[in-house]
Amino acid sequence: MNKLLKILIPTLLILGLVLATGCAAPRSESTRTAPATIPEPAPAPYPSKIPPPMPAGVSQEAADYGSGGTVYYNDSSEIDRKIIRTGQINIEVTDISQAIDDIASIAEELDGYVVSSNRYGDEDNASGNVAIRVPANRFNEALVKLRKLAVKVHYESTNSQDVTEEYTDLQAQLRNLEATEAQFLALLERADKVEDILNVQRELSNVRGEIERVKGRIQYLDRTTDMSLIEVSLQETKAVGKNGWDGLETLKTAVDGLIGFGKVLATIIIWLVIFIPLWIIIGVIVYFTWWRKKRKAKSQTTN
Repeated sequence: MNKLLKILIPTLLILGLVLATGCAAPRSESTRTAPATIPEPAPAPYPSKIPPPMPAGVSQEAADYGSGGTVYYNDSSEIDRKIIRTGQINIEVTDISQAIDDIASIAEELDGYVVSSNRYGDEDNASGNVAIRVPANRFNEALVKLRKLAVKVHYESTNSQDVTEEYTDLQAQLRNLEATEAQFLALLERADKVEDILNVQRELSNVRGEIERVKGRIQYLDRTTDMSLIEVSLQETKAVGKNGWDGLETLKTAVDGLIGFGKVLATIIIWLVIFIPLWIIIGVIVYFTWWRKKRKAKSQTTN
């Protein structure tokens, strides 16, 4: 029995150590901290700095030298909206001349100016048109004042055109063209050969022409967006007192009618006089034909 216990006790101790080691291993693995994940770096944004294309005849090496490390931007920063506002209004007024003066006064009062002014017809049938420009922020105020001049408003229309995108593109073009001009000026200072100088001067002239064109368009957009155009058509209405009978006007109309009748009668007489030779020939032929028939009838009666 003692011998059995001596064999059994060491065996149980070894088995207990094995079980304790197996249970401790999973616990240590479960409490082990997972390795931290290293985030990947964010991709670099796509570059927004785009150099303009170099014109033909200029090498890339010369372009690199002329640029001097200059970077070209297509600026997309926020700018004020560019809106071209125009209006048309057709009004009826009692006095065309006075209305034209009043419209000019309205334009001046609103810090604007008259673009053109025309008057047509006579006192009895007068009409006209006036074009004015006023600051864009006073466009609606101008229309209100123009309506107050009218006896009746026959037609009114307004239109708005957003040219912000075109304006932004033109500014980017201008910056790139001016930077290209600077490149050519640098190349011109460095050029030694006559042929190179002439080529650079030719390209420089083309670039400057494009700069002037773009600047002109930008100035036009600035002017038309800052100052709105309003075209006013005018029709004159007669006063109530002028609708009655006017003896002098009636006499004038009668005289005009008599003169017209005299002109028609004189025209008929002139035509008759010019065709007298033809009338004579026709009369002779008719008379001769009648005479022959009469003579023939008479001879037959005698026989």
